[in-house]
Amino acid sequence: MQNDVKLGLKENWKQFTLLVVVNAFVGGMVGMERTIFPQFAEIEFGVASKTAILSFITAFGITKAIANYYTGKLANRFGRRNLLIFGWLLAIPIPFILIYATHWNWVILANVLLGISQGLTWSSTVVMKIDLVGEKDRGFAMGLNEFAGYFAVGLVAFFTGYVANRYGITPYPFYTGIFISLAGLLLTLLWVKDTRSFVNKESVTDQTESLNNVFIETTFKNKTLSSVTQAGLINNLNDGMIWGLLPILLLSLSFNSENIGIITAIYPTVWGIGQLFTGKMSDHYSKKGMLFWGMLLQGIAILFIPYSSSFLLLVILSAILGLGTALVYPTFLSTIAQATSPQQRAESIGTFRLWRDLGYAFGAVLSGIVADLFGIEYAILLIGGLTILSSLIIKFRMPSSLVG
Repeated sequence: MQNDVKLGLKENWKQFTLLVVVNAFVGGMVGMERTIFPQFAEIEFGVASKTAILSFITAFGITKAIANYYTGKLANRFGRRNLLIFGWLLAIPIPFILIYATHWNWVILANVLLGISQGLTWSSTVVMKIDLVGEKDRGFAMGLNEFAGYFAVGLVAFFTGYVANRYGITPYPFYTGIFISLAGLLLTLLWVKDTRSFVNKESVTDQTESLNNVFIETTFKNKTLSSVTQAGLINNLNDGMIWGLLPILLLSLSFNSENIGIITAIYPTVWGIGQLFTGKMSDHYSKKGMLFWGMLLQGIAILFIPYSSSFLLLVILSAILGLGTALVYPTFLSTIAQATSPQQRAESIGTFRLWRDLGYAFGAVLSGIVADLFGIEYAILLIGGLTILSSLIIKFRMPSSLVG
């Protein structure tokens, strides 16, 4: 059986394409909430505190982070496909809970489910694509994966903003989630195949040195892996802040739901489309350079947001933020895949994604508290400063080669 297995993007394009489509549905589930949630909180539940509003992102971030870690650890034991199916089953109740919620705690529960579902589904599709393509096209594969996911986030964020502006904040925007979750589950059940045989095939020829303790090396000790991990955490820390506070800031500037939808959707859309190019770039250019410039661009864009009030300028800043994120996102994953052995790769990626998505929770809590105490502007400036600091850690700690 192993002799029949061939690594490569061209050799496995049908299964790879299917996984790209599946991951677009995964991203769409997050996009459903991206534009409308601050208004949903205030209009439906009277939740006005920034810290309370951002509690849904905290719940999402913590549960997704933990699910990422266990998906990485359990992928070899239970199979990638089985974890993907379980993730979709957890996604189906989410839009129904949001439609019929009578208390904010139900919204928190929905986001706990969303976090677990996203951790299982997104992590599974990431690892499966890396399994299929082998070493040569790894960055390009991650670019396509993250493009599909985040382009869908942007597209659905714009669509739900448009629907909310036309037909109200609930229930119509959440009907999108019902369609997405059912379609994702059916695609997986009918056509997705497990990829463990590809891991076994690659392991025969791989020379990468095994890590003594995957969690400790990925988090702290290995200079390459730990540099990537801290940047991933800070990247999602600023994304959690943008997700929660940018719509609130735009509301305070008297933008309507449709314009808020456009500005908030530009960022993940540029992030998504950009990865079609940056993923391939990470196969050929310095991964360290791409990570440094990507984090620096993000930090600079964020620092300008509090001083901007025109629609055009906010669209431009949203696009720059998306470009910076596009430079780093597929590069994070391709760097970790290259620096770890095939048998330890899923666990190392799971550890990275644990810390990266805890960034959502840290970002939501930190920016929510600072915004309530000192104002939104100070919260945004703090997160921008931390993002620039992260770029400097990449520059001065991460080796230019992939030697830890």
